[in-house]
Amino acid sequence: MRDFLKKYLLIPWQLYVWLIYLPLIAVWTVIMAAIVILTAVFISKEKASKYPSAVWAKVCAWLTPALVTVKGREHLAGGQAFVVVSNHQSQYDILLLYGWIGLSVKWIMKKEIRKIPAIGIANEKIGNIFIDRAKPAVAQKTINDAIAKLKDGVGILFFPEGTRSQDGQLMAFKKGAFRIAIEQQLAILPVTVKGTREILPSGSFTPFPGRMSLTLHPPISVAGLSLDNPEDLVQLMEKSKAAIASGLDDS
Repeated sequence: MRDFLKKYLLIPWQLYVWLIYLPLIAVWTVIMAAIVILTAVFISKEKASKYPSAVWAKVCAWLTPALVTVKGREHLAGGQAFVVVSNHQSQYDILLLYGWIGLSVKWIMKKEIRKIPAIGIANEKIGNIFIDRAKPAVAQKTINDAIAKLKDGVGILFFPEGTRSQDGQLMAFKKGAFRIAIEQQLAILPVTVKGTREILPSGSFTPFPGRMSLTLHPPISVAGLSLDNPEDLVQLMEKSKAAIASGLDDS
C-alpha cells in the first residue's frame, strides 16, 4: 500500500496527511490530554495512563490507517509490575505500545516535554518521569524513586537501544534498564514492535497506511541476580535482546 501511494497517489495522500490527518490528530490529542488529566486527578494515575491513553493511541492508528496484531498478552496474567524493554523503530512505537500493551505504562521523558502545552501536564499527571539528561545522577535518583512506587499492573518502559533504529535491525543495548530491574528486583518484560518503521520511518513526517505488530514475550525473572556480579547483568541483557530479536524474525 505504501509503495502504491508513493508511486501513484503521493500528492493526494500528502494532502490528506497535512490537511486532514494532522489537524485531526492535534485536536484529538488536546481533547484526550484533558480527559487524561481529569482521570488522573479524580480517579487514578494508573487508570489514566492505561485507558484514555489507549483510546487516544488507537484512534490515531485508525486515522492513519494502521492495522494491529498483538501476541503474548497472556504473559501479563500475573498482574505484576515490570521493567518493559522494547526495540525502537519509529514514533509509531508510542501509539502501538500505549494502545495495545495492556499495562499502565510509565515513560521516561526528557524534561523539555513538560513545557509542551496540554501534553506536558497530561504526562506529568499520569506519573511519567521527566529527567534532565545533563544531570545523570539526579536523573537516576528520579527514576529509582518513581520505580520504588510502582504498583502491580504497571510497567516502566525503556528503549534500551537509546534511539530509533535506522534500518530496523537491533542496535547495541544500554545497561540502564537492566541495572534498574536487578536493583529493584522487577521482572523484565521484553516486547517486540514490528512494522512501525514502514508506517513512519525515522526522519519522516508523513505516515503511510500499514500493518504493525506487538509481541509480548515471557517475563524474565531477576530473582537471585545481583549487580555485584557483572555477569548477571550481561546475561540479563542478552536474554532480553534474544527475546526481542525472536519477535523480529517471526513472519
